[in-house]
Amino acid sequence: MKKSLIQSVVVIGMLLSGTLHAQVKNAVTENVKVYGNCGMCKKNIEKAGTVQKEATVVWDEATKIACITYDPKKTNQAAILKRIALAGYDNEQFLAPDNVYENLHGCCQYDREAKTPALQVEETVEVTMQQEVEVEEVHHHHSTAQSDKEDGQSKPQLPAVLTAYFAIKNAMVQTDGVATAAKAKELLTAIQNVDMGTLTEKEHTVWMKVMNPLTTSAKKISNTKAIETQRAQLDVLSKSMLELVNVTTNETPTYYQFCPMANDGKGAHWLSKEKTIENPYYGSKMMRCGSIIKTITK
Repeated sequence: MKKSLIQSVVVIGMLLSGTLHAQVKNAVTENVKVYGNCGMCKKNIEKAGTVQKEATVVWDEATKIACITYDPKKTNQAAILKRIALAGYDNEQFLAPDNVYENLHGCCQYDREAKTPALQVEETVEVTMQQEVEVEEVHHHHSTAQSDKEDGQSKPQLPAVLTAYFAIKNAMVQTDGVATAAKAKELLTAIQNVDMGTLTEKEHTVWMKVMNPLTTSAKKISNTKAIETQRAQLDVLSKSMLELVNVTTNETPTYYQFCPMANDGKGAHWLSKEKTIENPYYGSKMMRCGSIIKTITK
């Protein structure tokens, strides 16, 4: 019965992969074990392993089988499975770094059955670099991005998220609920577009921690045009954004600011690219109420 279920899932995965990702040329399809628990795991695994026009991953929660389709002229199974491991998910070739696994959402912390994979992620730098040299001959841009990641320099992924956040904050300064809702939808799009496979390890660890609260707050803001309801989410949104700013390279300073009057006198925070206080919790009513409590310059 179990064998039959696995075979069915493999067939379905191949059909989905072929239908949804026909742009992958010279396609090779392989099925590998990837550990996870839930729908959130499915989203993370598939997003980490999929690269447009290079590879696509369809993962089944019941069997833990990932159907991987890729162009062997551009990538290989090891590169795909490494990205998945770096996202926190053990598989047939690689164990996820412990700190990344520990930062997965509670429901995503699967039983770590894979004890002795072929290689630990941390042990594969030399092997992976050789693979990237081979890939570079046919796909220079992709291999350069991967090499940059090994050197700790990620392709810019998080600036778009931060830009969308600043747009929300600015709309709140103007007390414009319609614009705030629209900018929150842009933030949701930016969150969805983050390719976790290109983040540095520090960025990835923080991203896995803040992705869900960011999404929740952005949805609440986007679902209403009532400015006070929107403003009630800004402090939570800002604290998550602060964690991202602290691990992201910034060309200009970012100011973490605080209003003691907001949140019924409990105080609330926001981030700004401007040193001048422009209070998003009160707008023109108390535009200069607040102070800078931290300046992030890296």
